[in-house]
Amino acid sequence: MLMGLLGILLALALLIGMAYRGWSVLLLAPAAALVAAGVAGEPVLAHWTQTFMPAAAGFLAQFFPIFLLGALFGKLMDDSGSVRAISAFMAEKMGLRHAILAVVLAGAFVTYGGVSLFVAFFVLAPMAHSLFKAANIPNHLMPAAIVLGTSTFTMSALPGTPSIQNAIPMPFFGTTPFAAPGLGVIASLIMMGFGMWWLGRAEAGARRAGVGYEEVSAATHEKAADDALVRERAVASHEFDPQEMGHGKRSAELPAVWAAALPLVVVVAVNLVMSFWVLPRMDVAFLQEPQWGQTTLAGVGGVWSVVVALAVAIVLVIVLNWSRLTNLRDSMDAGANASALPALSVASLVGVGGVVAALPAFAMVKAWVLGIEGGPLVSLAVSTNVLAALTGSASGGLTIALEALGSTYMQLAYELGIDPSLMHRVAVIGAGTLDSLPHNGAVVTLLAVCGSTHRKSYFDIVVVGIIGPILALVAVIVLGTAFGSF
Repeated sequence: MLMGLLGILLALALLIGMAYRGWSVLLLAPAAALVAAGVAGEPVLAHWTQTFMPAAAGFLAQFFPIFLLGALFGKLMDDSGSVRAISAFMAEKMGLRHAILAVVLAGAFVTYGGVSLFVAFFVLAPMAHSLFKAANIPNHLMPAAIVLGTSTFTMSALPGTPSIQNAIPMPFFGTTPFAAPGLGVIASLIMMGFGMWWLGRAEAGARRAGVGYEEVSAATHEKAADDALVRERAVASHEFDPQEMGHGKRSAELPAVWAAALPLVVVVAVNLVMSFWVLPRMDVAFLQEPQWGQTTLAGVGGVWSVVVALAVAIVLVIVLNWSRLTNLRDSMDAGANASALPALSVASLVGVGGVVAALPAFAMVKAWVLGIEGGPLVSLAVSTNVLAALTGSASGGLTIALEALGSTYMQLAYELGIDPSLMHRVAVIGAGTLDSLPHNGAVVTLLAVCGSTHRKSYFDIVVVGIIGPILALVAVIVLGTAFGSF
């Protein structure tokens, strides 16, 4: 048993250390799984083909449609000029006095509407440089402002967000993208309010110290898209391959802001209608037949809602921007290609989790997690936090935790009368906290895109991207424990 525990620790050390050095997760994940199995004295090849691969394939079977359509939607929104149009509108309306807020709101609007995080990075960075330069705000605050708008409340808390992180718990808990909406809104307000307070305080302190904007290369974000090291770290943490940003053809002409924003509104609206009106009224008894996996609507309905919402929005983007998408085939090819490597990378992380969970020594880990003081909500938050931190991926850590312990938490929810929607929201917010450690691919990519470094900008990222979400997570657990899900 002790050798098995040692194998798990060695596997995680290999995965973290080599991934941070830029090695491909597609190579590291099976290697780490084989190390864990080998040290534990388990059959190595059997675990690769019979444990690792089914776990990875199961993740792809459930979530690849969201990766594919999410990346495609983001690429079309970018090439049509829609994301730039929304950013320019926000900058114009908010003005230089509220430059930081303009960046935060622009990021929040596009990501809540379904635009991939990395697409938002590459569009928001030039906008932020322009605003911060005109307002003489220090560059080092730029990554934190973008993180606050794109990677906190719109990723994990706002009800209905189409992020892959919000989709992952749905098959495990039988929930919808709108799980615990009241608690999600409260968590969002805490993250947004705390983050803006910190950034405002930092800006005021910089002005008192006479620190302002420093010139950087205007092509920084373009260089980052072609950086191989950035790419290897990025693809395991979110759903878009940065190298595809340069493919396709971006429109020089921007659409009207209403045409740019409408597809984003449609994503949320269709998601809502599908979740609460269309799917509950469908006759889905056929799903219980063997050819459909003997599943239920609760197991697939959440993914169906997000997929239909993104598909409708994609059609709308094409219709509204037909004249601007002058090379539609290349743009769609780039969007589709951008989903493949991230999906395979996260699936490989899930494969590692599948092997670890199958080892006899995992019983010790499971007993420790479930024995954490504070009840199942606290232990669920800790487990998703720790695994997201170790993998540097909110989606990877969340899936590993739920693959290993999801059924156990559902049983606890049934026995203790806990609403699965509350479990859903705690799990997602928990995964979106310590995932933002220095080795996280999104952090590395964003710093490269903004032309900054960990030394200059990481502390502010920690405050708005980790401390703020942890405060929101604590609030959700306290309120959920006292009042239940709402």
